[in-house]
Amino acid sequence: MDWLANIPLIGGPALTIVAFIIVMGIVVSIHEYGHYIVGRWMGIHSEVFSLGFGPVLWSRTDKRGTRWQVAAVPLGGYVKFLGDRDAASAGANVDGLSEYDYSRSFPAASVGRRALTVLAGPVANFILSLVIFSGIVLWQGVALEQPTVGDLTPLPYENQMQKGDVIIGLNGQAVANYSDLVGIVQDIEDTGNMSMRVLRDESELTISVPYFYIPLVSGVEPLSAADKAGLKPGDVIMAADGVALESFSGLRTAVEAAENGEVVLSIWRNGETLDLALSPERRDFPDGEGGFEERVLIGVYGRFYFDPAAETPSLFTALEFGAARVWGVMDSSLSGLKHIILGNISVKNLQGPIGIAQISGATAQTSAVSFISLIAVISTAIGLLNLFPIPVLDGGHLVTYVYEALRGRPPNPRFMQSVMAVGFALILTMMLLASYNDIMRL
Repeated sequence: MDWLANIPLIGGPALTIVAFIIVMGIVVSIHEYGHYIVGRWMGIHSEVFSLGFGPVLWSRTDKRGTRWQVAAVPLGGYVKFLGDRDAASAGANVDGLSEYDYSRSFPAASVGRRALTVLAGPVANFILSLVIFSGIVLWQGVALEQPTVGDLTPLPYENQMQKGDVIIGLNGQAVANYSDLVGIVQDIEDTGNMSMRVLRDESELTISVPYFYIPLVSGVEPLSAADKAGLKPGDVIMAADGVALESFSGLRTAVEAAENGEVVLSIWRNGETLDLALSPERRDFPDGEGGFEERVLIGVYGRFYFDPAAETPSLFTALEFGAARVWGVMDSSLSGLKHIILGNISVKNLQGPIGIAQISGATAQTSAVSFISLIAVISTAIGLLNLFPIPVLDGGHLVTYVYEALRGRPPNPRFMQSVMAVGFALILTMMLLASYNDIMRL
C-alpha cells in the first residue's frame, strides 16, 4: 500500500532513510529501555539514556537526574550508569563519588543485580517481538479447521469459487482439514482445472477451479531480482521466455533453465499484461534439513489464490504462535551463522546497516503488516546478537559476571581492558565486512 511512500517528499533514498530510522529507533529504544528500567528497579542510577551516537541533537534531564538524548548517528544507543567508565560499561570509575552516589552506582550493585540489568536489554527485544508477532496473529486471525474460502485474489482465469465456500472434497477425495487439502494438491500431476466439492448456503455443489499452485506472486523478497524488476504481490506470471506457465513449480524450472542469465516474464496485473526482464541470482537457500543449498532464485513467494477464512484466536494461542515465530527467527539466524563459520555458505549473506536500511525502505512500500513484522524480526536478531559471549556485547558482560560469581571477585582489570579491545575489534571487523557486502550489492 506504499504507506510511507505516499507521504509528500518521502520516496526513494528519503524513504529508505526514514524507514531505517523508524526501525532502528524502535528496536534500540526498547533494548536500552530494558536496561534502564530494570537498572532503576535494581536501585542503579542512569546518568544518560541515548538514542544514537555522536553529536547530540536534543536532550533533556528528568527529575531523577537522567539525561535523555537523541544523537546524530542512528546506529544504536546506550545507557550510561553511574560509576561506568564509558557507555559500554567497560570498567568502573567511582573516584570522587559520595557514599550515597556510590551506593547507587553500577559497580556497587551485586553481581545478580548487574546481571539482571544487562540481560534486560535482549529480553526486552524478545518481548517486543513476541508482542508484535502475537498481535499480528490476533489481528489477522487463524484459519478455521475446516478449509473455508476467505478473500479471493483476482485471476486471469475463470474461477467458480466464492467467498464462504467450505471445501469438503477435491478431485474425488474427501477433505477434512488443510493437511488433506495440501496433500491432495501436491499429489496432482495435471495442473489444469480441478473438480471441487463445496458447501455453499447449506447446499453441496461441485465446481470447477484452477489449480491451486498457479504462478501467483504472494510476496517479493526485498532487494531480490524480482524486487528490482518491479514484480508485485498479486501478479500472475503467465509465461517465461514465451513458454506458458501453469504452476509455481513450472516457474521454478523456467528460472533455473534461464539462458544468458536473464529471463523475460509475462505478467498479468489487474487485467493488464506486461513483460519484465530480470536476472536470476544464485543464493544460499535453506534445504529444510538444517542445511543450505545453492539455488537459482528470483525472490518471489507463492501461495493459494484464496485466503483461508479465519477466526480470532485466544490470547494464549496468539502467544503460542508469537513465541514460535520468535524462536523460528532465532533458529534460522543461528543456523545461518553456523554455516557461515563452517564455510558452507558465503559471508556475502551478512547484512550491514546499508542492507538493513534498503530492506526497511523496500518493506515500507509493501504493507504496514510487513513493515511491523520486519521490526519484530530485527528486534529478535538484535536481542540474539547481544547475547553472544563477545566482550563489549551484553553476553560478554554476562560471562564476566558468571566468572565473578564463581570466583568471588571480578576479572583482572588489565585483562578485561585487553579482552574488551579484542571484542571491539571483532565487532568492528564484522560491521566492516557486512557493510562491504552491502556496498557490493548496490
